Amino acid sequence: MAGQLATIQGLTVDYYFILSTVLFSIGAIGLLTRKNMIVMLMCIELMLNSVNLLLVAFSSYFGTGDAQIFVFFIVVVAAAEATVGLSILIMAYRNNRNIEADLLNNLKG
Repeated sequence: MAGQLATIQGLTVDYYFILSTVLFSIGAIGLLTRKNMIVMLMCIELMLNSVNLLLVAFSSYFGTGDAQIFVFFIVVVAAAEATVGLSILIMAYRNNRNIEADLLNNLKG
């Protein structure tokens, strides 16, 4: 049964692994090279979603739903991260009129 679930319309888990690796790499490179905090948050979301994709692919490969519980928790953490991150960015923009990562050291006490 696991072999039957491993291919979804001709795609094996290898394709999902490659796609997830590419998406995670794009997110990591974007996080390290960009200075705009909104883009950095989007890169973190891209990295989390690539992990979710890989977890769901392995879950369907092994025929269990255990990894999908982890995916649910990752989505909840990502939503909380976006909420807290955007609220910090709004406060930073109100104070500095800029959301560049280099200028956010003014938030120190």
